[in-house]
Amino acid sequence: MIRGRVWKFKDDVDTDQIIPARYLVTTDPKELAKHVMEDADPTFPSKVKEGDILVAGKNFGCGSSREHAPLAIKGAGISAVVAESFARIFFRNAINLGLLIIESPEAAKEAEEGDTLEIDVNEGIIRNLTKGKEYKIKPLPENLQAILKAGGLMEYAKERLKNAS
Repeated sequence: MIRGRVWKFKDDVDTDQIIPARYLVTTDPKELAKHVMEDADPTFPSKVKEGDILVAGKNFGCGSSREHAPLAIKGAGISAVVAESFARIFFRNAINLGLLIIESPEAAKEAEEGDTLEIDVNEGIIRNLTKGKEYKIKPLPENLQAILKAGGLMEYAKERLKNAS
């Protein structure tokens, strides 16, 4: 179960807005987190708190295929990203890095900045506690859930190799 405050962004937030190219000199999640979303909202890195939830419109994560984007989001302590839709390469990079992302057009459209969302991945429900609304979500395939549960693709692969020995 995940519960957090909503930070709301628009449609077509590209990877340059998520983490500007000028900061791609590192892969340290904590360093990247200092600049996450700053081109979309310069004050965001100083406001976001551990466990918060990023909510966006359509095509979140479009642009270049850099893994730095979900790494910066995860490094900032954001527990999940809920959007109307995701760019495919961002979607997979996020899963591979262990960042929970959920497509829910209804929840994303209706959530407002400052709302509190509760996400129950096992039940397949997003609850907007501020508005008293509930949204069904399509569960991720089991293989992607396993990757997320392990903390990302590398950790998942390590577990699988260890169990195969």
